[in-house]
Amino acid sequence: MNLERTNQTKAAITAVGGYVPDTILSNEDLEKMVDTKDAWITSRTGIKERRILKDPNKATSYLAIKAAQDLISNYQIDPSTIDMVLVATITPDLPVAATAAYVASSIGAQNAFAYDLNAACSGFLYGMSTSAAYINSGRYKKVLLIGADKMSSIVDYTDRTTCIIFGDGAGAVLFEPSSNEFGWEDEYLRSDGTERMSLRIKAGGSLYPTSQETLDNNWHNLFQEGKTVFKYAVSEMANAAEEVFKRNNLKGEEISYLVPHQANKRIVDATANRIGLKEDQVLMNIAYYGNTTAATIPLLLNDNKSKFKKGDKLIFAAFGGGFTWGAAYLSWAY
Repeated sequence: MNLERTNQTKAAITAVGGYVPDTILSNEDLEKMVDTKDAWITSRTGIKERRILKDPNKATSYLAIKAAQDLISNYQIDPSTIDMVLVATITPDLPVAATAAYVASSIGAQNAFAYDLNAACSGFLYGMSTSAAYINSGRYKKVLLIGADKMSSIVDYTDRTTCIIFGDGAGAVLFEPSSNEFGWEDEYLRSDGTERMSLRIKAGGSLYPTSQETLDNNWHNLFQEGKTVFKYAVSEMANAAEEVFKRNNLKGEEISYLVPHQANKRIVDATANRIGLKEDQVLMNIAYYGNTTAATIPLLLNDNKSKFKKGDKLIFAAFGGGFTWGAAYLSWAY
């Protein structure tokens, strides 16, 4: 659905914030922990280091609160005016009791309702769609969307196939009704549950409740079938971006930036190549943060916000567990 063809209020991103922990886990550090090499990690993923929230008493909510506070202070937002807080995450503080509710209370958003959204690495993209829809409805004026994950809490640091990839972090954006013609333009979102076991935490849910067996078998950490995930991600992220291009009659030279989920540099390159973008049109920070799951896209926005100009055309793309994937088109509103 292209919003220009409707009479709805257009949703725009009006503020951005982010936070990553201070502790750095480098490829050289990982060489001492598992059988891997810096050169191999860099060539396969593009990652040089990732950030880790070391304090065992701090969880995903801490990351989310810090990102939200960064946004609130930088843009002088009154948190009591926020209508809704949405946290995209696969590492909630608790299995029951939404992390978003705790975050909202902690930042002074006492007039907001709040809930979590789980779409793995597509979580923030899906959250953008959800946030834009709430604004488009005309019922809500300020929606705070946060992507936050403490991936170190679910990674097995003896499994070299996953521990090299993930890091901790959070990013936030504020959606409001656009004051001009720019904002959320179009989206293409898809999912396929037939491959859910290819990227999973097996236990801890209703299918395999926590038991001595699940603990003994190490079923509470993240597991992925790397080749299957890579194959799907390369094709579907690019397909989704191409679909958004076709529907909106876009050309590569019109696009200011591709803002892709930071899963793997090779996956991002494949998406950029499919829609005819040059290297300087593709935003990347995977070298410094790794894959922070729901936090990758907002951290990219936060790191690069000084580059954006009013009217810039941005393409978002993501792929995650579920499988979930999609792409979106947004014009920068300020």
